Amino acid sequence: MSALKAFFAFWYDFIIGDDWVAALGVVIGLAATALLVHLGVNAWWLLPALVAVVFGISLRRAIAS
Repeated sequence: MSALKAFFAFWYDFIIGDDWVAALGVVIGLAATALLVHLGVNAWWLLPALVAVVFGISLRRAIAS
């Protein structure tokens, strides 16, 4: 069971541990894009724009700390 725990610990540290704000922003962006596409909107532009915004927020937080 320790191998399974180590596997999930790695992915948690890789995705969430680095910058949880960036990870959350990407998840929200993917969900919003999927929702808009489901509603029939051509939403290819949303995720790149949101990633740029999240990157700016993440960079500002890193510089401030």
